[in-house]
Amino acid sequence: MLKKRKLVVGITGLLVMTFLASLAGAVTIGKVKRGEDVLEYVSRTQGKFDHTLYQQIIGAANAFKEGDEAIGVAASNDRSRENARRLLANTKIKDINDNSLFVDGQDRLIHQTTDQTKYNKIKDMTMGELKEFLLTKPEASIKAVMGGLHSDVIGAVVKLMSNDELTRVGQKIFNSLPGSNIGARGYMGARIQPNSPTDSLEDIQMQVLDGFSYAVGDIVIGTNPVDSQLEATLRVENGLKEIVTAFGLENTVPWCVLSHIDGQAAAEKAEPGSTAIWFQSLAGTESANKTFDLTLQKMLDYAKARTGPYSLYFETGQGADFTNGHGHGFDMVVHESRKYGFARALQQEVAKARGIAPEEVWLHLNDVAGFIGPEVFKTREQLVRCCLEDIVMGKLHGLVLGLDICSTLHMPVTLDDLEWCQDQIAPANPAYLMALPTRNDPMLSYLTTGYQDHVRLREKFGFKVNDAMWDFYKKLEIIDANGKPTAYFGDPAWVYYKFRQAKGDNRPFAQIYAEGQKSIENVRSRGVDLAVGYGENIWDLEPVTNKRIHDLYDDAKISLWTEFSPEFISSVPNAVIIKSQSHDRENYISAPSSGEELSPAAVATLGKLAASWGKKAPEVQVVISDGLNSKALMDEGHLMPYLAALKVECQKAGLTLSDTNIVVTGGRVRVGYKAGETLFSKTGKAPKAIVHVIGERPGSGHHAFSAYLARVTPATWAKAGTVDHDQAKVLSGISNTGLLPEEAARQTVKLLKEM
Repeated sequence: MLKKRKLVVGITGLLVMTFLASLAGAVTIGKVKRGEDVLEYVSRTQGKFDHTLYQQIIGAANAFKEGDEAIGVAASNDRSRENARRLLANTKIKDINDNSLFVDGQDRLIHQTTDQTKYNKIKDMTMGELKEFLLTKPEASIKAVMGGLHSDVIGAVVKLMSNDELTRVGQKIFNSLPGSNIGARGYMGARIQPNSPTDSLEDIQMQVLDGFSYAVGDIVIGTNPVDSQLEATLRVENGLKEIVTAFGLENTVPWCVLSHIDGQAAAEKAEPGSTAIWFQSLAGTESANKTFDLTLQKMLDYAKARTGPYSLYFETGQGADFTNGHGHGFDMVVHESRKYGFARALQQEVAKARGIAPEEVWLHLNDVAGFIGPEVFKTREQLVRCCLEDIVMGKLHGLVLGLDICSTLHMPVTLDDLEWCQDQIAPANPAYLMALPTRNDPMLSYLTTGYQDHVRLREKFGFKVNDAMWDFYKKLEIIDANGKPTAYFGDPAWVYYKFRQAKGDNRPFAQIYAEGQKSIENVRSRGVDLAVGYGENIWDLEPVTNKRIHDLYDDAKISLWTEFSPEFISSVPNAVIIKSQSHDRENYISAPSSGEELSPAAVATLGKLAASWGKKAPEVQVVISDGLNSKALMDEGHLMPYLAALKVECQKAGLTLSDTNIVVTGGRVRVGYKAGETLFSKTGKAPKAIVHVIGERPGSGHHAFSAYLARVTPATWAKAGTVDHDQAKVLSGISNTGLLPEEAARQTVKLLKEM
C-alpha cells in the first residue's frame, strides 16, 4: 500500500463489521471429536455447510490480533483457539483448496497460477502433515512442491506454527533476486527510504548518501512522495537516478518513486529511462485493490509490459484490507497471503511475457507490518508474530520478501521496543529491511529501522550486504579491504565528496567537503534528521540526534491526545461545529471506524446547511478535522494562511467557495466524504467538491496536515459510500516547515480544476 498514499487513515464499512462482530461475539469453538476436521465440525454443529462458521474457524486459529476481532473471526479464548487449530490440522489441503474462504477474481487468478502438477502431489496431506513436512524436510523437497500451494493453504499452515517454528522455516527457505545475493541465506539487504516533507532533492539525495556512509542500501532506493503529480514524480525520479548513474550502479540497485503505478508509467512515457523498478501497493481482494485504483487486468498488463533488468516492487501489510472496508469475513493472515499470491501471479506474467523462468524476474515486495495502527494490533509481541508469519508466507510463495518492522505513534510500541522486535525477527532471515537515517520517518511520521540498526544486526547476526554493493562500499572507502569500517564510516560529507568526484567535479577536496557539510546543515534545518558519526558503538546514534528523536516521540504522544481548544474553534471563520461518532479521544484512537461516520446530530446540522443553500450551493466546501494531530491545524501559520490563500485561489479560478467552515471533532479522512454525501446529493448537476483538511500522524515534528480533495457530481455524492479514496486526491505534509500552506492552497485549486 502506498505509504504516503496508503489512505488507511480510516475504515469504510468497518463500523458495520464491528457491530456485526459485537452481535455475534468472539468465535467460540466447542468440543472437537478425535480426528475431526473443519468441514466435519461445521456440518456436525450446523447440520449443513455454513460458510460464515468456516471462515470463523480458520480465523480463530490465528494468534490473537485486534483486527481479527473487529472482523469477527478472533477466538473467544485460548481453548477455542486450540480447538480451531486442531480442526485445521486435521483438514486436508484439497479441502482448503476446494472451499475458498472468499471467491473473487483475485482468488480465481491465484488458483489459475497455482501449479496443478505440484498440487496433486500434496493435496491429500492434512494441514498438520504439511506443517511437519515444512519443519522436517530439506529446502529442495519443499521447493519441489510449494508452487502447488494456494495462498489460503499457505495462510492456514502458518497458524499452526509457534514463533520458533516459523523462524525454523524462515531459516530453511531462500529465494534470491537474479544475479544477486539479495534474499540468499545469510544476507539481509536494505531499502533506503529517503523521504522529505517537501520532496526536497537536497533532503532526498543527502539521505541516500548518508545511507551509503554506513554501507547501507542494496535492493532499492525508494522515496515516498509528497506530491505524486507527473512533474514532481519526474523530478524526484531523476534526482535518484543521478546518484545511481554517477556511481555506475545502474545494474546493481534500482531507484523508485512510490507514487501510484499509473504515475510511474506516465513518467516513463514522458521521459524514457527516468524510472527503474515500478512500485505498487497490493491488497488481498479485488474490491480492496479498487481502493488503490487497481484492477487485476491493469496489473497484468503492466507486468507484461515490464522490460529491462528490474520489474516490479510491491508493498503489503496485514490489516490494510479490512481497514479499507473490505474484510469480507475472513482473517488478516489469509488476506496477506493472497497479496503474495497476487504477486506470484504477476511474477509469472512477467516471466511469460519475456520467455524466462519466474525466478529470473527481478520482483520483490516488502511487508509494512505495523503501519496502520492499533486497530490491527497493539503490542510488540504481535508485531513480531505478524512479521514471522509474513516471512514464511512470502518465502513459501517463492518470493523475495522484505520487512518494514514498524509502528505508528498511536501504537503502544516504543522507539526502544523496535530493537527488541528486530532481534526476535532477524533469525528468520527476511530478504531486507527498511532503512532511514534514524528510526523516525520525517515525512510519514512512523517508526522503523534506522541505518545503524542495520549495522548492529550485521554485527550481531553476521548478515552480509549484496556482494556487488559491498564492493562498491569498499570503492567509496567506507569499508576497508578486510571488510571493516574506515575513518570515513558514518560521514555523509565524505560520500558527498565522492559523489561530486563521480560527477566530474575537480574542485579541491576541502571545498567540496565543506559544501557537503553545509548541505547536511541545510537538511537538518528543515527538520529532516541525518545520522552523522556514532555514539559509543558504531551502531549507536550520536547522543544529540538520539535525544532529538526521543523528544519527537514524546511530542507525538502529547499531540496525539490533544483536542481542539475552544479558542481555536472560535478563531475559525464562520465555523459550524459538528462531531463524528467517536464519543471521546480514546474511542477515536482505539476504534477508528467511529471517526469515519457523522453523528446523527452532525447529519441533521449539515442537512440544514444544505437546505439553506437551495439551488445556490457552493462548488467547494471546506471540512476541518482534528485527525491524529489537532496541533497540526492549531499551530500558528498553518490553517489560517491556507484558508485565506484558498479563498483567493478559488476566486482566481472562478470556483465558488463556501463561506462556512465545517469543523469536525474526532474526524477521520472518510468523514469528509460523508459530509459531501449529506451536503451535495441534491444540488443540481455541476460537480461539487469537498476539501477536507486534517491533522496528520504526529512524530515528524512538523505538525503537518493534509488536504483530501473529492470533486464529483451530485448524482455520485448521492450514492452512499461511492466516493472513496480511489476518487480523491491528497496533498500532504502541509506546514510552515513543509509544504507551505499558501503553496498547498494553490495546488489544491489546480487539482480541483483537473478533477
